[in-house]
Amino acid sequence: MTDTTSGESAPTKSRNLIAALELDTRLLGMIGAFIVICLIFNVLTDGRFMTPRNIFNLTIQTASVAIMATGMVFVIVTRHIDLSVGALLATCSAIMAMMQTVVTPDWLGLGLNHPATAPIAIVVGILAGLIIGAFQGWMVGYLTIPAFIVTLGGYLVWRNVAWHLTKGQTIGPLDENFQLFGGINGTLGETWSWVFAAGAILASFYALWQSRRAKVAHEFPVKPVWAELALGAIIAAVIVGFVAILNAYEIPERRLERIFEARGEVMPEGLVMGYGIPISVLLLIVIAIVMTVVARRTRLGRYIFATGGNPEAAVLAGINTRMLTVKVFAMMGVLCAISAIVASSRQTFHSNDIGTLDELRVIAAAVIGGTALSGGMGTIYGAILGALIMQSLQSGMAMVGVDAPYQNIVVGMVLVLAVYIDIVYRRRTGDKT
Repeated sequence: MTDTTSGESAPTKSRNLIAALELDTRLLGMIGAFIVICLIFNVLTDGRFMTPRNIFNLTIQTASVAIMATGMVFVIVTRHIDLSVGALLATCSAIMAMMQTVVTPDWLGLGLNHPATAPIAIVVGILAGLIIGAFQGWMVGYLTIPAFIVTLGGYLVWRNVAWHLTKGQTIGPLDENFQLFGGINGTLGETWSWVFAAGAILASFYALWQSRRAKVAHEFPVKPVWAELALGAIIAAVIVGFVAILNAYEIPERRLERIFEARGEVMPEGLVMGYGIPISVLLLIVIAIVMTVVARRTRLGRYIFATGGNPEAAVLAGINTRMLTVKVFAMMGVLCAISAIVASSRQTFHSNDIGTLDELRVIAAAVIGGTALSGGMGTIYGAILGALIMQSLQSGMAMVGVDAPYQNIVVGMVLVLAVYIDIVYRRRTGDKT
C-alpha cells in the first residue's frame, strides 16, 4: 500500500509543479526532444556537437529559416500556405546584391564599402519583399485565387526573376557593413553580449511583474510568488547559459591580429576574446519579440487568430479578411527580405541557389512548432524552436557523415511524426482547433 502511494505521488507532484508554473506542456515536449537530439549527436560525434563553436554555428544557420518561420505561423494560422518564400528570398537577395555591386557604384557613384551602400540596399530589398508579398496577398484575398496556386506560381516566377537579375552569376563580395548581419562577421563581442544578457533578464522580470500586476488588477488567478520567482530564475539561467556558451567560442589568434591591424593597433600578447552573440541571432530575437507582441497584444494579432479559427464568424464580426490576407502576406514578404539579408551576408555573396528548399524548411519548422494546418493555432516561439530542431538534425547528421538525401528523408519522417503527435495531443487534451 505504501509503495503504491509513493509511486503515484511523484507524477502528481510533477503535474502540480507544471500547473503552478503554468508551463506549456507542448513546449516542454519540444525542449525535451531538442535536448535528446543534442545528447544523441554529442555521443555520436565524440563530444563535438555541443562545443561552443558548433552551437555558435548552429545559431547562425538557424536564424534565416527561423525568421521566415515566424511569418509562416501567421500565414498558416489564417488557413493559407506560402510556397514561394525561398524563391522570394532569392529575388530579394539578388536585388540587394545588384544594388551593392552595380546600382550604388555605377548610378550613384558610391563605393562598395561606402557607409550608405548597405542601408540603401537593405531598404530597397525590404521594399521589394513588401511589394511582392502584398501583391501575392492581393491575389489570394481579393481575386480569391487559392494561396497554394498563387505561391506555387510565385515559387517558379521569383526563383527565375532572381536568376534573370544576376544572369545566373554569383554576385560578390558584398559590402562589409552588409556582411555584419551574417553571423561570424558581425557579433556583439563578450562585453556587449553580457550587457545584452543583463538587459534581457531585467526585461523578463519586468514582463513577469507586469503580467502578474495586470492579472491582479482584473482579479484573475495568479501563480504563487515562489512559482513566479522560479520561472524568472529559469529564464535568467537560460539567458546566462546561452551567452556564456557563445562567449566561450574564441576568436582565432590570426583573426584577432587582423582586427587590431585594421585599427592600426598592436594586439596585446596572450589576448583571448570570444565572439559573443551574432548580430543575426540578435535580429532573430528582436523579430521574435515583435511578432509575439503582434500576436498577443495587438488588434491585428487578434484578427489573424480569429480569422483562422472561424473565417465565417470573423467576416460576420466585421473583420476585413481580404485586407487581412494582404497584410499577412506583405509581412511574410518583409521577413523573406530580412532573411535574405542574413543568408546572403553569411555567405558574403549572392549565389544562384540561395534559399533552395527553404520553403519546405520554413513550413516544417512552423508545423513542428505546433502551428495547426487547420488554422487558428500557432506560436512564434514554437516555430523558432521547430527551426532549431530541424537545423540540429541536419547539422548533427552532417557531422556524423550522413549524405544529404538521407538527411532529407529523416527530416521528412520527423515532420510527419510531429504532425501525428500534435494530432494525438489535441485529441487527448480535447482541443478541436
